[in-house]
Amino acid sequence: MSFGSNRPTFKPTPYGYTRRSRGIPRWLLLLITGIVLGAGGVLFLQRSYGPQRLTVEQSEQLRMDLNTANLENQRLTNESKALHQDLSKALATQKDQSAQVEQLRKHAADMEAGVSTLIAAIPPDPRGTSPGIRSADMVLQDDGLHYQVLLIQEPPKGQTEVPNLRGEVKLIGIGTYPNGNTAYVGLGTQALDMGRYTVVSGQTELPKAYRLHQVTVQIMAEGSDKVIATRTVRTTTARR
Repeated sequence: MSFGSNRPTFKPTPYGYTRRSRGIPRWLLLLITGIVLGAGGVLFLQRSYGPQRLTVEQSEQLRMDLNTANLENQRLTNESKALHQDLSKALATQKDQSAQVEQLRKHAADMEAGVSTLIAAIPPDPRGTSPGIRSADMVLQDDGLHYQVLLIQEPPKGQTEVPNLRGEVKLIGIGTYPNGNTAYVGLGTQALDMGRYTVVSGQTELPKAYRLHQVTVQIMAEGSDKVIATRTVRTTTARR
């Protein structure tokens, strides 16, 4: 008979349960690692490609720039309104001016028709030249000779317009001195630039003691001494 314990000795089996020291589960480590890596990736992307965060100075500058832009936008808006009003006024003024121009055009057309009728009624130049010296008034006054000469060009046959004529008008006086001698005196010249008609007028002094009886009007074209029209007119004395 044995005095030892009859309790069988414990031997672990493959299906038995043994107590182990508890550590962090592997799945939790993987989860935490994924969170850390994800957060790091987000920060990296935000720093590298995302909008940059502004400093206080940059924020203040941005605010000032925005205010300036708003003020400039308001100014441009006001200017645009003012320009629109000016444009409206200009268009209204242009409309009024167009109406006035049309009235003046009609008035000028009526005047032209009246002048054409008047020209047709004036006796022709006896010499039949063009330009013709249709009329000439030579009036003697205390300060000399006052003259007015009407010149009219006739349009070429089959035409209604006349070419512009440049040249000069020369006045030559025919008179006497107290001794009875006849004298031809140049009374001056005037530049000529005419179309259908023109009036040449002026005043000239006479030589002392010279009695003017007649005045010859001579027309010469520019660049030529040839007389293309002439007419002699008696003087009259102004009434006192």
